[in-house]
Amino acid sequence: MSGKTRNRRQKNARRVEQALPSYRARRWTLLTLLSLSAALLVWRAVDQQIFETDFLQNEGQRRYLRVVEMPAHRGMIKDRFGAPVAISTPVDSVWANPRTLSPDRRILVPVAKILEMDLDHLRQLLARRSNRSFVYLKRRINPDRAERLMDYVEANDISGIGLQREYRRYYPDGEVFAHVVGFTNIDDQGQEGLELAYDEWLRGTAGRKRVIQDGRARAVKDVENILEPQAGKELITSIDRRLQFLAYRELKGAVRRNKAKSGSAVILDARNGEILAMVNQPAYNPNGSKSGKTGRFRNRAVTDVFEPGSTMKPFTIAAALESGRYSPGTVIDTTPGTFKVGRNLVRDHRNYGPIDLTHVILKSSNVGVSKIALDLPKDEFWGFFSRIGFGDPTSTGFPGEVSGQLAPYRRWAEIDQATLAFGYGLSVTTLQLARAYGVLASDGIRYPVSLLRQDEPVRGERVMRASTARAVRRMMEGVVSNEGTAPAAAVSGYRVAGKTGTAKKSISGGYADDRYISVFAGIAPSSDPRLVMVVMIDEPTAGKYYGGSVAAPVFSRVMTGALRLLNVAPDALNDSVVRLAGNGGGR
Repeated sequence: MSGKTRNRRQKNARRVEQALPSYRARRWTLLTLLSLSAALLVWRAVDQQIFETDFLQNEGQRRYLRVVEMPAHRGMIKDRFGAPVAISTPVDSVWANPRTLSPDRRILVPVAKILEMDLDHLRQLLARRSNRSFVYLKRRINPDRAERLMDYVEANDISGIGLQREYRRYYPDGEVFAHVVGFTNIDDQGQEGLELAYDEWLRGTAGRKRVIQDGRARAVKDVENILEPQAGKELITSIDRRLQFLAYRELKGAVRRNKAKSGSAVILDARNGEILAMVNQPAYNPNGSKSGKTGRFRNRAVTDVFEPGSTMKPFTIAAALESGRYSPGTVIDTTPGTFKVGRNLVRDHRNYGPIDLTHVILKSSNVGVSKIALDLPKDEFWGFFSRIGFGDPTSTGFPGEVSGQLAPYRRWAEIDQATLAFGYGLSVTTLQLARAYGVLASDGIRYPVSLLRQDEPVRGERVMRASTARAVRRMMEGVVSNEGTAPAAAVSGYRVAGKTGTAKKSISGGYADDRYISVFAGIAPSSDPRLVMVVMIDEPTAGKYYGGSVAAPVFSRVMTGALRLLNVAPDALNDSVVRLAGNGGGR
């Protein structure tokens, strides 16, 4: 190839090259952008690795490291000998995260079936809480159901459902202790009875710990304990479980046999005022549903008041003896069996004629006690009743306890003073009446009643001379003889001091002629009292309504068993007045 030809080609190539566009600017632009991007990436890496380390680590930990609550179980409630009557058992509650749980029907149908929930309710619950990360689906399910649910969740790789450990209150004796112990709500907070009265004492303090969770929010590893849970303190009651069962069984049978509206019974330790048994009818099961049981939750022995009727007569006689104007042999003329007080007429069951104070109690003479009461100064009479404890609450701290009523003597009319002597015009609870009879049993000392076991000697207050209390007890022994109003209250082998009461129920405008309160209050053994018991049956409708035929047999059956359980020595093995329970009626 000639030189001219080669030069020509070179010139043509240069012209073509000059005619093409230049990419130099683009290359520099691209290189610059790439360099800046690389620099930004390097800076971001440095920033995250050095300057934002703490923040990013915290954010990461939030995904897998959580602080969870460790529930603390509630303190146990026990009877006086340590037998549990309220315990907390561990259970699981099911929760869901609506943000992560799929609303797919194919997933929710088996979940609803296992939890025994309505599917529509479950879907609505998740929809309403869709902006939250935690919602309870079912609280406190049994272990078998919890296991079935988690097997289903794991088998189908479902996210957003988990279990949380909680505690559920369980009452081993069911109805028997229901009114004393009470119950807790779904959050383990006391709602009735001792559970409510001592809620702060029984309630535990939850702990906290840091754990590692997996993608389903399940704890897979404990990292550290932040705060140890503190269990609630245990509560030792004064209740004797054996006597509680005995009293519950007999009261329930009596209410059923007499077709009564309700009933209550209390047993006190005469030596220190401890409540050994307290039962009511109708009752309820604290382990079951609480719906549809209005009125059954009430501990009637401390919340319901009634006019005690003739069970007040021993205290009227005691007031007379304390005044120094009367002695057990003082004769009261009850002829002709009626006594006019102003425009009102006080009646006896029949004309008893002239009788001494012992027979006033034995025959339950309204005329006799009315004449005695009207002979006493109002302030002295009222003051004696007040010292015994009428009109004052028993101060057990039990929720809903009422004080009863004893009207000020300045407001008394003459008929008020007369009727007060045989139990009308004042109101008491079953526990208050038992406390009052405890004064007679303890030789005139009023002990504070307690639902907690007393491990130290209890100091009481003397409100009556010991000689007066003993004299009244001897008079009351005749009540359970065949000559008295309550032979059905007798306890074989033991001397029993007691008194019946049969009071018409107060209604608007006066008293009902066909609605009664039947009461028996007794002390055993009378020679050296150990137990005091009061039985109250409200509105018996099976035909009998006198306290001697409705309430007295309950006393006899319970006291017979109680004295034997406590190994109390008999004090009347050779006493001719001992009678088998159930040989008679009475008032």
